[in-house]
Amino acid sequence: MKRAVKWGIAVLAIALVAGGAFRTIGARKATQASAAASATPAETVVQLAAADVVTVRPRSLAQTLGVSGSLKAVDSAAVKARVAGELTGLTVREGDTVTAGQVIGRIEPAEYESRVRQAQEQADAAAAQADVAQRSYDNNKALVDQGFISKTALDTSQSNLNSARSTHRAALAAVEVTRKSLNDTVLKSPIAGQVAQRLVQSGERVAIDTRVIEVVDLSKIEVEATLAAADSVAVRVGQRASLQIEGSGVDASGADRQVNATVVRVNPTAQAGSRSVLVYLRLDRNAGFRQGLFAQGSIEVGRSTALALPLSAVRIDKPAPYVQTVVDGRIAHRGVQTGPRGQVDGQTMVVVSGIADGAMVVAGTVGPLRDGTAVRLPAP
Repeated sequence: MKRAVKWGIAVLAIALVAGGAFRTIGARKATQASAAASATPAETVVQLAAADVVTVRPRSLAQTLGVSGSLKAVDSAAVKARVAGELTGLTVREGDTVTAGQVIGRIEPAEYESRVRQAQEQADAAAAQADVAQRSYDNNKALVDQGFISKTALDTSQSNLNSARSTHRAALAAVEVTRKSLNDTVLKSPIAGQVAQRLVQSGERVAIDTRVIEVVDLSKIEVEATLAAADSVAVRVGQRASLQIEGSGVDASGADRQVNATVVRVNPTAQAGSRSVLVYLRLDRNAGFRQGLFAQGSIEVGRSTALALPLSAVRIDKPAPYVQTVVDGRIAHRGVQTGPRGQVDGQTMVVVSGIADGAMVVAGTVGPLRDGTAVRLPAP
């Protein structure tokens, strides 16, 4: 009897312990389930700023053509030696300012002064011979009139007079030639400007046509740009261009300053060898520019109006280009077809089709978002 009671008590104790364990495990599972439910995150919503969204709309696009070239002074001149001799008195150097007609140097004139004197003496002698021939003709004419000599003698006197006069005229012309050579010993600048190059030094002996200095007038500067023959067809005189000049000073962003220009001439012939065409653009302002600086930019050759977006908003990380549109507060990827590009206020735009006018598109600065991502637009 006592043994049965002991076994009953043991069974009861085991049952109580098992029931408590089951209740503890159930409570723990309920707590874990509740914690897991509370840890599930809510849907992420991307907040977009006003600058992060662009609207598809018709835009007037400038069709541009890229150009590059060097700055050149419209007026420049090389002062050359017109006579040979020793160069003296060359006082100007690179950077000096000169005026039109200013004497910048001389060729030693002694030899040319002697030539002038020699030519003058020969002219005086020819004049004396012409006077003798004139008197002989006058005398013979009187004798012919009186019948003392024949007409043939008078004709001979006439021929001698004509020859003497021709010799005198030739001698006078020789005097003019030597005087011009003497005047050419004085070197003058043909234009006002600045000395760009000094090619010889005082004391050097120079030959005819030796370049002495080069003068440039920086008050008028143009860009000489080279275009492919096919591109030059679209270029016309009067078209506007926007250029960046190398080394003309930088703005706050560190980029070269821009200057506007106008197409003033298009060369009617192509360059030999390269078959390229030269185009000349006149700058709107010249201050601070120097001949030889490099310029690059674009010429506006036309305009067109079409639905367009900033080029950066069109994404190409898929096989076909697409844009990230905002539809009912969520991102929707839309495939588009791209067309010509153009400039609007300095920004590159591209014509697009396959998307409606007025659609909202995420700008390229935002980065890629998954299709279906929830977004919040800025308050209007």
